[in-house]
Amino acid sequence: MAVFSRKTSVIPGFGLTMGFSLFYLGFLFLIPVAGLLLYTSMMSWEDFWKAVSHPQVVASYKLSFGAALLGATINLVFGALVAWVLVRYAFPGKKIVDALVDLPFALPTAVAGIALVTLYASSGWVGQYLQVFDIKVAYTQLGVVVALTYIGLPFVVRTVQPVLESLEAELEEASASLGASRWTTVRRVVLPALWPALLTGYALAFARAVGEYGSVVFISGNMPYRTEITPLLIVAKAEQFDYAGAAAIGTVMLLVAFALLLLINGLQWWMQRRVL
Repeated sequence: MAVFSRKTSVIPGFGLTMGFSLFYLGFLFLIPVAGLLLYTSMMSWEDFWKAVSHPQVVASYKLSFGAALLGATINLVFGALVAWVLVRYAFPGKKIVDALVDLPFALPTAVAGIALVTLYASSGWVGQYLQVFDIKVAYTQLGVVVALTYIGLPFVVRTVQPVLESLEAELEEASASLGASRWTTVRRVVLPALWPALLTGYALAFARAVGEYGSVVFISGNMPYRTEITPLLIVAKAEQFDYAGAAAIGTVMLLVAFALLLLINGLQWWMQRRVL
């Protein structure tokens, strides 16, 4: 008679930790999202469509998602460069630069917004020099992109940095010794190992930027149809006690952001399969 024994983990407590994880996830994420969707489902289709398709709301969609994608793309390039410099080179003040990368995590978003306005206003430390070339940052769509790039940089740097640290420099040296150019080494040796981390950092930076509020409202100027972001519209409708309209706009943002993140994660999974 065969005796079947249940395979147990070396680390005990799976049931307890799994139950706590599900409770924590459900309490902080699933219940609020379900409440949002339930509240929206109580609206008629006509009311829902009227709330989410207003020209002012559509203009805010374009700015919020467009600026978030552009900011995440900028961070994809320059965040990878910052991570490369921090890992591959030794220079005076390296620890200070490394600590400054985390500044957007530590600094309150409202303070960051005020600081950006101080820097990029027409009379600011940086803005006064950009004014000579007729470049306006504060109270423009460019200012929104600058703010979203600022708050998203640490996600790419901190995601790519550990992968670069584990990638042995000898591989690059071996590639160079075999006659490969620098670009070939980067394209054939470095990038294949970094793509999953780069896409993860890109997704995190985009997700952080698309819902950003505090650092944007100060530098954007909040001009309807021009520099007004969707989170600001949601707050404005909630302050006007239009909870149905706020929920409808929030649902659209949730669905579009989820679809874009699903696309990015699918691309990351495909890149990992190619590497393997």
